[in-house]
Amino acid sequence: MKKKLLNLSKDIITKRQPNITDDEMAVITYGLESIYLTITKLVILLLVSIILGITREFALLLIIYNVIRSTAFGMHASNSTSCLIASLTIFIGGVYVCEFLNINILVKFIICIFCLLCVYKYAPADTHKRPIVNHKKRKKFKIITLTSATVLSILVIVLNEHIISNYLLYGMFVAVLMILPAVYKIFKMPYNNYKNYKSVLANTEG
Repeated sequence: MKKKLLNLSKDIITKRQPNITDDEMAVITYGLESIYLTITKLVILLLVSIILGITREFALLLIIYNVIRSTAFGMHASNSTSCLIASLTIFIGGVYVCEFLNINILVKFIICIFCLLCVYKYAPADTHKRPIVNHKKRKKFKIITLTSATVLSILVIVLNEHIISNYLLYGMFVAVLMILPAVYKIFKMPYNNYKNYKSVLANTEG
């Protein structure tokens, strides 16, 4: 199914843009594949959440997670199956964790400080397929992520007695885990990929 849709999309693009280069098509194909995998994964997660009757909770957790993830980026699974399993564990399983989680305010405060320090030191974290080479973009993403994490941390503390505090803390914490060098190492993923591209550019210019 995926292959047929990608080939159909590529044929349409080629007919409308006959002068498109192989490199440009490779970039477009990667983007189309990413969109396809994201949509199919989201549909499966949504269906599972509907069956379990936790759609609103799932949506809330997904939004909070992506508040950090969208600018901090971080590690991706090596294949679509692993990604789906990880997503089911993080988001579907996470809903039940948040519902029954009971953490005192001091522990929440410590976790928030940990998240802020990690964001300051490690965000944004790229992948070998999508290295963030531009220094200005990296700085901008760091500032936005740090601001988002600060706001979420404040809400976690202010809403301590409310269950939403658990969702805020869990979503932020999991997103931050994805940018840690140790997590990249555990899953044998290359870290600081932008440095490799800078080295290549420097050697080329030299």
